[in-house]
Amino acid sequence: MLSASAETAGVSTVMTEQTFRDIEPGLVLPVGLSARVRVPASSANLGPGFDCLGIALGIYDELIVETTAGGVEVEVTGEGAEDVPRDETHLVARAIVRGLATAGAAAPGLKLRCINAIPHSRGLGSSAAAAVSGLAAASGLLVEAGVRGPFDDAELVQLSSEFEGHPDNAAASVLGSAVVTWTESGAVNGGDRDTADRYSARRLVVHPDITATVFVPDTESSTSFTRGLLPDEVPRSDAVFNVSRAALAVVALTADPAALCAATEDRLHQDYRAEAMVPTLELVRALRARGYAATVSGAGPTVLVLGAGQVSAEARELAVGLGFVPATAAIAGGVEVTHGRV
Repeated sequence: MLSASAETAGVSTVMTEQTFRDIEPGLVLPVGLSARVRVPASSANLGPGFDCLGIALGIYDELIVETTAGGVEVEVTGEGAEDVPRDETHLVARAIVRGLATAGAAAPGLKLRCINAIPHSRGLGSSAAAAVSGLAAASGLLVEAGVRGPFDDAELVQLSSEFEGHPDNAAASVLGSAVVTWTESGAVNGGDRDTADRYSARRLVVHPDITATVFVPDTESSTSFTRGLLPDEVPRSDAVFNVSRAALAVVALTADPAALCAATEDRLHQDYRAEAMVPTLELVRALRARGYAATVSGAGPTVLVLGAGQVSAEARELAVGLGFVPATAAIAGGVEVTHGRV
């Protein structure tokens, strides 16, 4: 999330009194600290693993943040640059503030420079990546100030997952590779978080032969809208089907890529969302008919294919004809952060 000049990026400055009013920090960080973050995109669900499976993809947002004497200054280039706020309501800024607050700290001001490569509202975890990047930056600033050690993986998973209410995308961006996640309701104790959920994740080592191909359309999708299309109850047979496929997905991802097509079958959410993304489901079905392990990426409308080989030129041309841009993406490592002084 780095940036060009203020003229091209559309910078605005907003005083941080409102931002920090409710924090009452025991420590105000000095001016001149900096942190740089690189965070990967992610795909959630992977077919059957609704809200519990995710994978990190080699499409990266970058962030440079500096502590300043006052104000919140946000510069953005790349994906979403015309749409995101330029004040303290920006998700990355909110995540930085939240991360600092966990240590009873705040900054007198912040300057954010962002380069966004992760498409927004396409099912590739852009909001989760923003939350992770802000929290990782806060961790770097706290370390540079000598306040505490860096956030560990569990802390980053917990804090970033709180922004979305489920950990699949966030945990993938934190840990890298593929992840299995789960939520325990009302399990976080202490302070004003007694009734909060506990979010947990474990990293899987993805089989080295597996690569990812994403098919990204121009259209966007709202997660809240598509989630609202899901029924409150599903047939027991469908629930059992998805449990078996999600378990198989762990085996396929780590040890047996040949099982990926069967392991990515789903009866829990994709068909229920079909009316909201007709071309997406058309492409998923066309690719699966050709033997590819194709799924809706998160809430869509991007399509993800996982496999041990390349998607054929014929299949790529089919996708282009339906309005999708194909791209190969590496299975990525987790968030990276460095810190120093300006």
